Amino acid sequence: MDQIQITRQIMEFNKAIVDNTFKSMALLQDQTEKLVFRFMEKVPWIPNEGKKAMNKWVNFYKKGIEDFKSCTDENYNKAMDYFSRDQTQEEYKDKKKS
Repeated sequence: MDQIQITRQIMEFNKAIVDNTFKSMALLQDQTEKLVFRFMEKVPWIPNEGKKAMNKWVNFYKKGIEDFKSCTDENYNKAMDYFSRDQTQEEYKDKKKS
């Protein structure tokens, strides 16, 4: 196996780990959000301003997570494009010699 193929496999493995971790984190966040909002609906002592602040916080968090995910995907795609080139180590060595 050449180094480019090994690096590509490492990148694919790393991307799978990041994607699975992200999905788990998003699922946990969604469940926590549902729990908190159910709690806030039932208790009378939380003012509407507090509920609005919580909604804003959740929206900011979701936007940040989406931005992080899109940035991560974009950079993984760039790295994969770099390592997906048809050039093998032998071709690289041949170019270097000439």
